[in-house]
Amino acid sequence: MCFIINIYSDNQQSALKYLNNTKMNLNNVLIVTGNFNIRGNDWDFLYLYYLTHTDTLREIADSLNLELLSFIDQISTQYMDNPQDSNSVLDLIFLHANTEEFNNYIISLDFQSLSDHTFLSIYIIIKKETIQDRKQTIIKNSEKEKIFVNKLRNRISYIDTTNIYDYEKLEEVTQEFTSIAERLWYKYSKYVNITK
Repeated sequence: MCFIINIYSDNQQSALKYLNNTKMNLNNVLIVTGNFNIRGNDWDFLYLYYLTHTDTLREIADSLNLELLSFIDQISTQYMDNPQDSNSVLDLIFLHANTEEFNNYIISLDFQSLSDHTFLSIYIIIKKETIQDRKQTIIKNSEKEKIFVNKLRNRISYIDTTNIYDYEKLEEVTQEFTSIAERLWYKYSKYVNITK
Protein backbone atom coordinates (compact mmCIF):
# COMPACT_ATOMS: atom_id res chain seq x y z
CA MET A 1 0.00 0.00 0.00
CA CYS A 2 1.26 3.48 -0.78
CA PHE A 3 0.04 7.00 -0.12
CA ILE A 4 -0.75 9.78 -2.58
CA ILE A 5 -1.00 13.10 -0.75
CA ASN A 6 -2.60 16.22 -2.19
CA ILE A 7 -1.72 19.47 -0.41
CA TYR A 8 -3.25 22.89 -0.19
CA SER A 9 -1.24 25.01 2.20
CA ASP A 10 -2.78 28.36 3.11
CA ASN A 11 -0.85 31.59 3.70
CA GLN A 12 -0.10 30.52 7.30
CA GLN A 13 1.39 27.27 5.95
CA SER A 14 -0.94 25.12 8.12
CA ALA A 15 -0.70 22.08 5.82
CA LEU A 16 3.09 22.34 5.71
CA LYS A 17 3.25 22.50 9.53
CA TYR A 18 0.88 19.53 9.83
CA LEU A 19 2.89 17.49 7.32
CA ASN A 20 6.11 18.38 9.14
CA ASN A 21 4.63 17.17 12.46
CA THR A 22 3.27 13.89 11.03
CA LYS A 23 5.99 12.92 8.55
CA MET A 24 7.44 10.31 10.93
CA ASN A 25 4.10 8.44 10.87
CA LEU A 26 3.98 8.24 7.07
CA ASN A 27 5.43 5.27 5.22
CA ASN A 28 5.38 4.36 1.53
CA VAL A 29 4.52 7.82 0.24
CA LEU A 30 4.59 7.71 -3.55
CA ILE A 31 3.64 11.29 -4.35
CA VAL A 32 2.98 14.60 -2.60
CA THR A 33 1.57 17.27 -4.86
CA GLY A 34 -0.54 20.39 -4.76
CA ASN A 35 -0.52 24.10 -4.12
CA PHE A 36 2.14 24.66 -1.48
CA ASN A 37 1.90 28.48 -1.59
CA ILE A 38 5.67 28.64 -1.22
CA ARG A 39 7.74 30.63 -3.63
CA GLY A 40 11.31 29.46 -3.88
CA ASN A 41 14.17 30.03 -6.27
CA ASP A 42 14.76 26.25 -6.33
CA TRP A 43 11.70 25.90 -8.56
CA ASP A 44 11.01 29.48 -9.66
CA PHE A 45 14.10 31.12 -11.14
CA LEU A 46 12.33 34.48 -11.34
CA TYR A 47 11.92 34.57 -7.56
CA LEU A 48 15.11 35.97 -6.10
CA TYR A 49 14.39 35.72 -2.38
CA TYR A 50 14.93 33.04 0.22
CA LEU A 51 12.12 31.63 2.44
CA THR A 52 12.63 29.28 5.39
CA HIS A 53 9.50 27.39 4.30
CA THR A 54 11.51 26.20 1.30
CA ASP A 55 13.95 24.43 3.64
CA THR A 56 11.10 22.90 5.66
CA LEU A 57 9.50 21.56 2.49
CA ARG A 58 12.83 20.10 1.31
CA GLU A 59 13.40 18.45 4.73
CA ILE A 60 9.93 16.88 4.64
CA ALA A 61 10.54 15.60 1.10
CA ASP A 62 13.93 14.15 2.09
CA SER A 63 12.47 12.39 5.13
CA LEU A 64 9.81 10.78 2.91
CA ASN A 65 12.44 9.85 0.26
CA LEU A 66 10.78 12.16 -2.27
CA GLU A 67 12.37 14.30 -4.96
CA LEU A 68 11.00 17.43 -6.56
CA LEU A 69 9.92 16.83 -10.11
CA SER A 70 11.81 19.57 -11.90
CA PHE A 71 9.91 21.08 -14.76
CA ILE A 72 12.06 21.24 -17.87
CA ASP A 73 10.67 24.66 -18.74
CA GLN A 74 10.13 27.11 -15.90
CA ILE A 75 6.39 27.44 -16.48
CA SER A 76 4.36 29.45 -14.01
CA THR A 77 1.58 27.52 -12.32
CA GLN A 78 -0.30 30.51 -10.89
CA TYR A 79 -1.41 33.35 -13.14
CA MET A 80 -2.29 36.70 -11.60
CA ASP A 81 -5.21 38.83 -12.79
CA ASN A 82 -3.30 41.99 -12.06
CA PRO A 83 -0.55 42.55 -14.67
CA GLN A 84 1.49 44.37 -11.97
CA ASP A 85 1.84 41.07 -10.05
CA SER A 86 4.22 38.43 -11.36
CA ASN A 87 3.10 34.92 -12.13
CA SER A 88 4.67 32.26 -9.95
CA VAL A 89 5.41 28.57 -9.47
CA LEU A 90 3.42 27.43 -6.41
CA ASP A 91 2.17 24.02 -7.53
CA LEU A 92 4.74 21.28 -7.13
CA ILE A 93 5.05 17.51 -7.49
CA PHE A 94 7.31 15.43 -5.24
CA LEU A 95 7.75 11.80 -6.27
CA HIS A 96 9.29 8.78 -4.63
CA ALA A 97 12.97 8.90 -5.52
CA ASN A 98 13.10 5.66 -7.53
CA THR A 99 9.98 5.91 -9.68
CA GLU A 100 9.79 5.62 -13.45
CA GLU A 101 7.33 8.52 -13.57
CA PHE A 102 9.92 11.29 -13.28
CA ASN A 103 9.47 13.56 -16.28
CA ASN A 104 6.20 11.84 -17.24
CA TYR A 105 3.97 14.82 -16.52
CA ILE A 106 1.79 17.41 -18.24
CA ILE A 107 1.31 21.07 -17.35
CA SER A 108 -2.04 21.91 -18.94
CA LEU A 109 -2.15 25.60 -19.71
CA ASP A 110 -5.59 25.03 -21.33
CA PHE A 111 -7.18 24.62 -17.89
CA GLN A 112 -5.93 28.01 -16.79
CA SER A 113 -9.33 29.63 -17.44
CA LEU A 114 -11.01 27.50 -14.74
CA SER A 115 -8.70 28.74 -12.01
CA ASP A 116 -5.76 31.03 -11.44
CA HIS A 117 -3.64 27.84 -11.33
CA THR A 118 -2.66 25.52 -14.13
CA PHE A 119 -3.57 21.85 -14.06
CA LEU A 120 -0.69 19.48 -13.30
CA SER A 121 -1.06 15.83 -14.15
CA ILE A 122 1.28 12.91 -13.85
CA TYR A 123 0.99 9.36 -15.12
CA ILE A 124 1.58 6.69 -12.52
CA ILE A 125 1.86 3.14 -13.79
CA ILE A 126 0.16 0.64 -11.49
CA LYS A 127 1.31 -2.89 -12.13
CA LYS A 128 -0.69 -5.90 -11.08
CA GLU A 129 1.45 -8.16 -8.96
CA THR A 130 0.69 -11.69 -7.84
CA ILE A 131 2.06 -12.63 -4.44
CA GLN A 132 2.17 -16.21 -3.21
CA ASP A 133 1.72 -16.58 0.52
CA ARG A 134 0.75 -19.10 3.18
CA LYS A 135 -1.83 -18.59 5.87
CA GLN A 136 -2.89 -20.65 8.83
CA THR A 137 -6.66 -21.10 8.90
CA ILE A 138 -9.60 -23.26 9.84
CA ILE A 139 -12.08 -23.78 7.03
CA LYS A 140 -15.38 -22.08 7.84
CA ASN A 141 -18.30 -24.39 8.73
CA SER A 142 -16.00 -27.41 8.71
CA GLU A 143 -15.97 -30.22 11.28
CA LYS A 144 -12.63 -28.91 12.58
CA GLU A 145 -14.14 -25.47 13.13
CA LYS A 146 -16.97 -26.98 15.20
CA ILE A 147 -14.49 -28.99 17.30
CA PHE A 148 -12.24 -25.91 17.75
CA VAL A 149 -15.15 -23.72 18.93
CA ASN A 150 -16.52 -26.37 21.29
CA LYS A 151 -13.12 -27.13 22.83
CA LEU A 152 -12.37 -23.41 23.20
CA ARG A 153 -15.74 -22.78 24.85
CA ASN A 154 -15.22 -25.73 27.19
CA ARG A 155 -11.64 -24.83 28.21
CA ILE A 156 -12.27 -21.12 28.83
CA SER A 157 -15.25 -21.94 31.03
CA TYR A 158 -12.71 -23.23 33.59
CA ILE A 159 -10.84 -19.91 33.78
CA ASP A 160 -11.46 -18.30 37.15
CA THR A 161 -12.76 -14.79 36.52
CA THR A 162 -14.38 -14.24 39.93
CA ASN A 163 -11.47 -12.43 41.59
CA ILE A 164 -10.24 -9.94 39.03
CA TYR A 165 -9.46 -7.14 41.46
CA ASP A 166 -6.41 -5.50 39.86
CA TYR A 167 -4.48 -5.14 36.63
CA GLU A 168 -2.10 -8.02 37.38
CA LYS A 169 -4.97 -10.46 37.92
CA LEU A 170 -6.64 -9.26 34.70
CA GLU A 171 -3.35 -9.77 32.85
CA GLU A 172 -3.06 -13.28 34.29
CA VAL A 173 -6.60 -14.21 33.13
CA THR A 174 -5.94 -12.70 29.69
CA GLN A 175 -2.70 -14.67 29.32
CA GLU A 176 -4.45 -17.89 30.32
CA PHE A 177 -7.18 -17.30 27.72
CA THR A 178 -4.59 -16.48 25.04
CA SER A 179 -2.58 -19.58 25.82
CA ILE A 180 -5.64 -21.85 25.55
CA ALA A 181 -6.77 -20.23 22.28
CA GLU A 182 -3.30 -20.47 20.71
CA ARG A 183 -2.80 -24.14 21.64
CA LEU A 184 -6.20 -25.08 20.20
CA TRP A 185 -5.64 -22.92 17.09
CA TYR A 186 -2.34 -24.65 16.28
CA LYS A 187 -3.89 -28.03 16.88
CA TYR A 188 -6.95 -27.61 14.61
CA SER A 189 -5.81 -25.10 11.99
CA LYS A 190 -3.74 -25.86 8.91
CA TYR A 191 -1.59 -23.93 6.47
CA VAL A 192 -3.06 -23.14 3.05
CA ASN A 193 -1.44 -21.48 0.04
CA ILE A 194 -3.07 -18.22 -1.02
CA THR A 195 -2.52 -15.85 -3.93
CA LYS A 196 -2.98 -12.13 -3.41
